[in-house]
Amino acid sequence: MMNRRTFARALTFGIGAFHASAHASTRLRIGIGTYTYHNLSMDEMVKRLSALGITEIEMSRGEFMLMKPPTDDMCRSARSSFDRAGIRCVSYYTATIKDDRDLDYAVRFARLLGSSNITGDATGDMLRKIDERLSREGLTFGIHNHYFKQKFAYESPDDVLKALASRSKTMGATLDVGHIASCGYDTVEAVRKLAPFLKVVHLKDVAASGGEDNVLIGQGIAKIPAVMKALHKASFRGLVAIEYEKEGDIDADVKREVEFARKLA
Repeated sequence: MMNRRTFARALTFGIGAFHASAHASTRLRIGIGTYTYHNLSMDEMVKRLSALGITEIEMSRGEFMLMKPPTDDMCRSARSSFDRAGIRCVSYYTATIKDDRDLDYAVRFARLLGSSNITGDATGDMLRKIDERLSREGLTFGIHNHYFKQKFAYESPDDVLKALASRSKTMGATLDVGHIASCGYDTVEAVRKLAPFLKVVHLKDVAASGGEDNVLIGQGIAKIPAVMKALHKASFRGLVAIEYEKEGDIDADVKREVEFARKLA
């Protein structure tokens, strides 16, 4: 028989378990953008991801982008490796989608990789074509902002918002906070503006605007803790993919970045 004391204990335990479950369900999903490991073989990359306990990625390695399209077998092999390691490729980064052929490739490779989102960029009527095609396919698309030394179509949050103004909910934003900072814009304001449209977030930090010198997240100008707080406030439920664009042995740095991001998740 349950007396008053045991009832109170059970109630307290139940409330505590509920709060723990609610907290877990609202944590940000920390993953990796695989460009981080662009200098490693696929097998070595999967080993590093597994060692970090990463279970979600965006495929953004150069050999899988549309400039020199991958083969179907490359995508199938990658998917098989990810499946064996318990890693899900939730998004596929294409780079620029220039024409109908690129769009066909993007859909096919996303399907082969098991991705539900495609990240890239396009301008003009291609945006309409992407919207219509991906809406039929049940996929989503995130416009990726970028810093280049030359002018780029999507540098600011307003550039992305303008492109999305007449598009369906299929279309959204893959916000790269490092590139936003490189272009001289405020990263927290970018999250606030793009929050209703966010599909994926690239978590990256840079030393200064006007360049792409990557530093450990939290040590540059991208306001990473405030960005994570803004993502929580926006109830963002998509992938937060760490990208670290450095050459050489990056293992220790990426481990520190993952630990840092998870503390804020």
